Amino acid sequence: MKIKVMIVFLVVASTISAQEVDTLRIKRLENRKSEMIVDSLQPRSELESGDSSIPLPYDKKKNSLLSRFNEKYLFDLKLNGEIWKDNICHAPYSKYIIPASLITYGVSSLFDKTDDYEIHDEVMKNNIGRYRIDDYTQFAPAVTVYGLDLLGIKAKHDIRDRIIIMATSHIIMGGIVQTMKSTINVQRPDGSNYNSFPSGHTATAFVGAHILFKEYKEISPWIGVSGYAVAAGTGLLRVTNRKHWLSDVSAGAGIGILSAELGYLLLPVVHKALGIKEESKLSTLVVAPTIGLNNWGLGMAYTF
Repeated sequence: MKIKVMIVFLVVASTISAQEVDTLRIKRLENRKSEMIVDSLQPRSELESGDSSIPLPYDKKKNSLLSRFNEKYLFDLKLNGEIWKDNICHAPYSKYIIPASLITYGVSSLFDKTDDYEIHDEVMKNNIGRYRIDDYTQFAPAVTVYGLDLLGIKAKHDIRDRIIIMATSHIIMGGIVQTMKSTINVQRPDGSNYNSFPSGHTATAFVGAHILFKEYKEISPWIGVSGYAVAAGTGLLRVTNRKHWLSDVSAGAGIGILSAELGYLLLPVVHKALGIKEESKLSTLVVAPTIGLNNWGLGMAYTF
C-alpha cells in the first residue's frame, strides 16, 4: 500500500522535471536537418569533386522524381525518430498531461474506491499518528517563491508578476476546489463532513510548488523538487490524518499544477486588464554637462 502512495506523489517530481527540460536539443536536431538538406542541394559537380568516399544522397539524374522525393522525405525520415520523440515531450499541451492524469485518477476513484479503502485500512491498522503540521506546510512552497529573494536568488519573473501569477493561480484553484467540494459531496475518512473531494490543502501546496519550480528551474531544478517534496508530504499527511482519501489528494495535486499553469498562461491577459505595459529591455546611457556659477561637472545616468 505504501508503494501505491509513493507512486502517486513521487511521479510528479520526476515527470514534471523531464517535461520542463530545455528545448535546445530539439533546435540542434532541427539545425542538423537543415544543414543536411542544404548540403544535399549542392550542385553535383561540387559533391563529386570532393572525397569520392562521401555517399551521394540523390539519384544521378538532376531534378528527377527520386531526387525530389529524397529532398522532401529522406532526411525527415532519418531524424524523424528523435525529433518526433522530443516534440511530443515538449509540445505545448504536454504540460497539461500530468495534472490531467492526476485529476483523472482521482475522479475515477470516485467510482472504484478500492485503493482508497485499502490505504485507509493500512493507516488505521498501523495506528499512524496525526500531525497537524500540514496546515502550515501547504503554504511553504508559495512562501519560498518570494523568500529566496532575501538570499539574492533571482527568479524568472519580477516580484510584481510573481504576485499576479500566484494570485491568479490561487483564484482558479480555489474556484475549482470549492465548486467540486460543494457538488460531489464525498464523506471524509473521519466522517466529519462531506466535502472531502478534492483536497484543498494539497491543491494549495502544489500551486506553490509548481510556481517555485517554474521560477527557479534555470537556477537549479532541485529548488522545485524540494517544493514538490513538501507538497507531496502535505498530501500524505492529509491521508494519515484521516482527513482525505488518496483520490482526494491526487485530484488536489492535479488541480494545483493545472491552476499554476493557467496562472502563467493568463499573465499577459492580466497585464492588459491592469494596463501594465511590458518594460523595455534596452539599456540607456545619458551623459549631460552640469554648469554652475562656481563649478562645473559631468552628469551621467544609466538605465538597465
